[in-house]
Amino acid sequence: MKKLILFGVMALMGLTMYAQNIQLHYDFGRSIYSEQLGGPQDDNQGRRANVTLTLEQFKADNWGSWFYFVDIDFSSKFIEGAYAEISREFNLGKQSPIAAHIEYNGGLNRFGSYQQAALAGFAYNGHSEDFSKTWSVQLMYKQYFKSYEYTRAYASVQLTGVWGINFAHNKCRFDGFIDFWRGENWRPGHENHGMLVVLTEPQFWYNFTDHFSVGTEVEISNNFIYNVVDDKSFFINPTLAVKWNF
Repeated sequence: MKKLILFGVMALMGLTMYAQNIQLHYDFGRSIYSEQLGGPQDDNQGRRANVTLTLEQFKADNWGSWFYFVDIDFSSKFIEGAYAEISREFNLGKQSPIAAHIEYNGGLNRFGSYQQAALAGFAYNGHSEDFSKTWSVQLMYKQYFKSYEYTRAYASVQLTGVWGINFAHNKCRFDGFIDFWRGENWRPGHENHGMLVVLTEPQFWYNFTDHFSVGTEVEISNNFIYNVVDDKSFFINPTLAVKWNF
């Protein structure tokens, strides 16, 4: 727990100095799926955070680009977890839309850690002439590591799509990602069997100023959320959010 608190404090104090934006999301998931995800009446048993603070940055340079985000999840009593993804792309030619892509996913929660993974592959990137529309498609080999007692190392493949669209004279923005990857089944009697995991998190923002935005994120997933109550695997979890753009 002390390590988790330190991780969260370091993220808040250190990464904020360089973050492109900070987002604060109030999550309605634990109210919509109170039985499966832990109801608001009992935070100690809840598996879904009340509030998530997201730190995010994208930075391009002469070789390619860096991207990271850190999600810090809070309940009313705990810092539930801190999850991060950081990636680096290397352009394969000055005019080429293809880039080499490497990535790390992982973090800590109050029970231990998230399962760590490393990814490597290629990305196809594009944009409109005025950069109001951007997109990326990434195909990567994904290696999971044994990160805690009930996990094991295994190989996977991930396909990712990322998009961003500014419209209405840049007052509105629609962006997000969608991931497809081979996971391993956690349901009793099916452990270690392969399954398709789908996760997408589209966001809509209204930009009141160049810095301040209000919007929503909708997490849509199948076979992604760990649910021990029943066989339900498909979830839609909306948020209400504010964002500060640096």
